[in-house]
Amino acid sequence: MEYLYILQQAIIWVITLFWLYQLLISICSFVKLKDKPMLINKNHRFMAIIPAHNEESVISNLIESLKKQDYPKELLDIYVIADNCTDRTKLIAENAGAIVYERNDPEGRTKGHALQWFLNKKIEENADYDAFCVFDSDNIVDKNFIKNMNKKLCQGEEVVQGYRDIKNPTDSWISSGYAIFYWMMNRFYHLARYNLGLSPLINGTGFMVKFDIIKPKGWETYTLTEDIEFSLQRIIAGKKLGWATDAIVYDEQPVGFKQSWSQRSRWTVGHIQCMERYTKELANSVKEKKTLVTLDGFLYIVGSIPMFIITMILLVVNAALYMGDVFTKSALIESYIMYLAPTFILPIFTAVIIMLLDRRPIKPMIKGLLLYPLFLGSWLLINFKCLFKRDTNWEKIEHVRDIKINEVI
Repeated sequence: MEYLYILQQAIIWVITLFWLYQLLISICSFVKLKDKPMLINKNHRFMAIIPAHNEESVISNLIESLKKQDYPKELLDIYVIADNCTDRTKLIAENAGAIVYERNDPEGRTKGHALQWFLNKKIEENADYDAFCVFDSDNIVDKNFIKNMNKKLCQGEEVVQGYRDIKNPTDSWISSGYAIFYWMMNRFYHLARYNLGLSPLINGTGFMVKFDIIKPKGWETYTLTEDIEFSLQRIIAGKKLGWATDAIVYDEQPVGFKQSWSQRSRWTVGHIQCMERYTKELANSVKEKKTLVTLDGFLYIVGSIPMFIITMILLVVNAALYMGDVFTKSALIESYIMYLAPTFILPIFTAVIIMLLDRRPIKPMIKGLLLYPLFLGSWLLINFKCLFKRDTNWEKIEHVRDIKINEVI
């Protein structure tokens, strides 16, 4: 039992130090820094790239919002990758004003494969673009998105994540859970790290990449989470990613639990793939470069699934100490509450604070706030399941709302 007690104390220190580090980083989201100086003053030429698989119901809304950008029309071309489509996505996108590339490859249906294929073509063409932005087909984009990304380019940024908002946060407790999660990530992860000079992460959609940086090799990602993978590749190379709070993209999230479970399972499997592929490279980068940027990237990749496993081990060890009469029953219950309550209860109060700071109405989100612990708890179950069964099949998220840009504004 002595060894179990030593193990328990060691795990407690690891968990405490990890979350103390995250807390200190998060506090920096409240620090308002001066804007970076402009290195050049230029309107750059952009590609808006939209990988789309059978998206006839929503694709026109995204293209419409891109055509309404407050930016010179001749400097923005809209490309749709009609990826293994069997519906009218190509026709609707062309009629809406996009340039459509058709791709048929049943064996490679992920966004990463589609981006590889399309960007390789543009590299071979030596296409005259300064940067590209990637969107999901169910997005709608604020009219100042490209203008604000152009500003980031002028400030010397090469890869920048925009502010990912949700266009259907009140449709169900599931979509509310996603909204709260992303609002918290936007402030406490991305903004906090950007303020500190660390690196945010690419977050799936609504991001900008300087075209020149991918020309040597193209878009090389292999996991189910190409966004995280690309971010880690940059961090391993010692490069920081940028963040643009005022470049806003609105994303649609699932409203049903089954679809949400499938989507988050795919994300978790992709994260495990990244962990297996890049943890050693990140550790080597920390050793070689000795920067906080690489250290923070390493802590990210070991801080979700591994920290979940460590916490589960702690709960089991505490139970063993109780059965060995080292813990009393009240001490065991207290130890469980000490770790489970912050995981499920504290995020509700944190979310309310963020909504107040962002001046978001709380009343329509009350149900989502109260059920947010259930949303997080289901994610813990997903993590546990994916440790033993990794389903890599891609399932399309069905869109149930026809939401235009003027409706979210």
